[in-house]
Amino acid sequence: MVPVLQDAFERIGKLLDRVSGGHVREVLTVGVVGTFAVGWLIPRLDDFRTAHPSVEVRLLTNNNAVDLAADGLDYAIRFGDGAWHATDAVEIMSCELAPLCAPRLQEKIAAPEDFLSQTLLRSYRSDEWPAWFRAADLHAPPISGPVFDSSVLMVQAAIQECGIALVPLNMFQRELAEGRLVQASPVTISVGSYWLTRLKSKVETPAMTTFRSWLIAPGSPGLANRDQNGS
Repeated sequence: MVPVLQDAFERIGKLLDRVSGGHVREVLTVGVVGTFAVGWLIPRLDDFRTAHPSVEVRLLTNNNAVDLAADGLDYAIRFGDGAWHATDAVEIMSCELAPLCAPRLQEKIAAPEDFLSQTLLRSYRSDEWPAWFRAADLHAPPISGPVFDSSVLMVQAAIQECGIALVPLNMFQRELAEGRLVQASPVTISVGSYWLTRLKSKVETPAMTTFRSWLIAPGSPGLANRDQNGS
């Protein structure tokens, strides 16, 4: 009998937790790769909250490794090619990687060949710098710079003049506008997109549909802000 009562009390607690000020409040749990969270989503969350006060967004950040079911996520925003097993994926925005560095470091770079003598900061995706050198018509050197599991951390290292970071250009517009970073070369590469994903087996709730529409639908605040960033 005790387990039955405990389950009943938990259900009541969850129901009460959803009611605030006489209105039903829906909880939406979203896993999001940290770079997208810091560079795009968080600055716009207040727009979503203002437009949809009945939806409570709970964010869990990750480095692109996520288990929708095990982590209890309604959605996950990830970076890649959109092909994840048993997952429905809707493209949010394409993403170009560009080499960014501190202004003082750029003074040493007059041409792509000058990258060969610089410290190149790396992500865990080892093919990115070789792809960039191919786009610049150069043979890629052995790359031995520090490895980061987050573009946010990598950019902080670049700001502190530790090297050149190859990162998503449209996620660091604020740092570029403030002059803390500069684009070291006009050469960019496209290696993937940001996607809104969910398990195919999960039925979308009203809160999920509302968030997806805000994020990607034509005319939505999300899309409008995205366009302003040139993505």
